[in-house]
Amino acid sequence: MAAFESPNYMNEDSLFTSEELMVRDSVRDFVEAEIIPVLQEANRQEKFPMHLIPRFAEMGLLGSTIQGYGCAGLGQVAYGLATMELERGDSGIRSFCSVQSSLVMYPIFTYGSEAQKDKFLPKLARAEMIGCFGLTEPDAGSNPGGMLTKAEKVKGGYKLNGNKMWITNGCIADIAVVWAKLDGKVRGFIVEKDMDGFSTTTMKGKFSLRVSVTSELHLKDVFVPEENMLPKAEGLKAPLSCLSQARYGIAWGVLGAASTCYHTALNYAKERAIFEGKPLSHYQLAQAKLVKMVQEITKGKLLAIQMGRLKEAGKLEPHHISLAKMNNCKVALEVAREARDMLGGNGIIDEYPVIRHMMNLETVNTYEGTEDIHRLVVGQAITGTPAFR
Repeated sequence: MAAFESPNYMNEDSLFTSEELMVRDSVRDFVEAEIIPVLQEANRQEKFPMHLIPRFAEMGLLGSTIQGYGCAGLGQVAYGLATMELERGDSGIRSFCSVQSSLVMYPIFTYGSEAQKDKFLPKLARAEMIGCFGLTEPDAGSNPGGMLTKAEKVKGGYKLNGNKMWITNGCIADIAVVWAKLDGKVRGFIVEKDMDGFSTTTMKGKFSLRVSVTSELHLKDVFVPEENMLPKAEGLKAPLSCLSQARYGIAWGVLGAASTCYHTALNYAKERAIFEGKPLSHYQLAQAKLVKMVQEITKGKLLAIQMGRLKEAGKLEPHHISLAKMNNCKVALEVAREARDMLGGNGIIDEYPVIRHMMNLETVNTYEGTEDIHRLVVGQAITGTPAFR
């Protein structure tokens, strides 16, 4: 099959700086050379390719927008392009980098003390330490404020009790940024893996995000010292701000998965001969499907670029991110489904990446806020009236 080329129908590349394109191209080459070749077996075995983690650090992909502490200090659009290329490989690969960056390093950088930043951020940037984010619970998904995990003040620190579910990187993490209610207020804590009473279990049997490590966290009378509480994080707004960072990356990332599905379907249609030896691409229905794919990917990219420019200008609001996450996840999943259909029977085997991306996008469309939740966020922004309850 022809070498990958991302759709550039409206010359979107002209909207990027040379530095941004250089970041994109370097990550693209990395994904092509080192990530894609291992994905088929990793997906079959439901196993994360651990050997790639040091390479993520070498590429500056961990905490890449943070200034200092050994981080790359990339601009927001450059970061978005990097996530798009990572997810062109696999959503689970992008999820690893997103969690480390947006859900572990970001809250420590934003809400942590200087001592916490100095202790954890350089190691996380170098991949000498892996982190996870403990917010979601078995009975508190779309309503994180309903969490049952509790923190109790004790001499020298806090005692945590509760369970977290659907935690990316949980079983391979050295630290967990755990959110718990202390006297009714949500607070953040850095839980280290060797703390007594802290344990993890791996969630098996997934048909989606099989390359990603998904876990449960169990906290039973876990003593967390005072210096491990995030001093500036108080209230639900803190973990939600972390989710906004993650959703920003997702809105970019899914376009990479969609672009791979489109590229695969386009080249398959050009090569697959059907009636009278004519390629599939010569038929109207096939062209209509391909047009719809490039149409939606192009609109999604333009939306992501504007989102990124607003973020760089300090003008991006959570409801802007909700619109982009909701739209781009939905269209990426639709592109994957259409591509799977175009490949016919070949669309369900992993010789082609489409079915893997399609299954992954079912999850990405759900996590970090379902389509319906984001629709309500946007609805509140345009009407001024919350309709969650």
